Amino acid sequence: MLSFPNAKINIGLNITVKRPDGYHDLETLFYPIPVKDALEIIEAEASGTDIIFSSSGNEISGNEEDNLCVKAYRLLKKDFPEIPAVKMHLHKNIPIGAGLGGGSSDAAAVLQLLNKKFNLNISVEALQHYALALGSDCPFFILNKASIATGRGEILKETSIDLSPYKIMIVHPGIHVSTAKAFSDLDESGFSLAGKLGVALREDISQWKNTIKNDFEKTVFAQYPELKELRDKMYENSALYSAMSGSGSSIYGIFLKDTVINIKFPAHWFCQTV
Repeated sequence: MLSFPNAKINIGLNITVKRPDGYHDLETLFYPIPVKDALEIIEAEASGTDIIFSSSGNEISGNEEDNLCVKAYRLLKKDFPEIPAVKMHLHKNIPIGAGLGGGSSDAAAVLQLLNKKFNLNISVEALQHYALALGSDCPFFILNKASIATGRGEILKETSIDLSPYKIMIVHPGIHVSTAKAFSDLDESGFSLAGKLGVALREDISQWKNTIKNDFEKTVFAQYPELKELRDKMYENSALYSAMSGSGSSIYGIFLKDTVINIKFPAHWFCQTV
């Protein structure tokens, strides 16, 4: 069984408070975009291991057992021991560590594929509960519709925002931003007011650059000024709105469909317009 997990961008990312448990409450719009990986799961013959994982495309570093796809399989296997051994192959196209949610999307796809393939009859709400155990933005990819997210990112409210009349350019320059460091560098005195984003999103998109911000940009841009330069180039090329996605380091720009974008990027950078 085959699936094509998609990425997301964050439109606005307001950090509203640091919680007693060490997490932060936030407010953001998760918007799905058609930048995709490919994931295939097939049943495997018993071979002394319950999962055989392989990958292609972008290199995935780290221990296999730490991979979110493997963790997603193990999470369901614990509660549904009847799930047989599988072979799982992931072709990685979404840049890793880019603020596009690729790993979370892949994990959510594993949950959904296993549920469908082996007739587990897990409800959408229960799938989201499992997804939250894998990552704060993982439940979004179960829903996979434009949503305002609050809490840690797991409380989702669908919105009617539709960016299909526009084109979106997504650029990842290969810079890895540590999410943990991005959170630790935040200045609590600059946290945003809860509810501010919802008001700003009701404005015309041409006003977003004046009213919608990503709270991570201040510290991340100070560390990587080339990311601010990239965002500025988007505006120089008539972007209606441009920002960093998540904690970085992807930068996206939203343009009118007929806008001619004249930005040259190094060949090794990821760049896709959707």
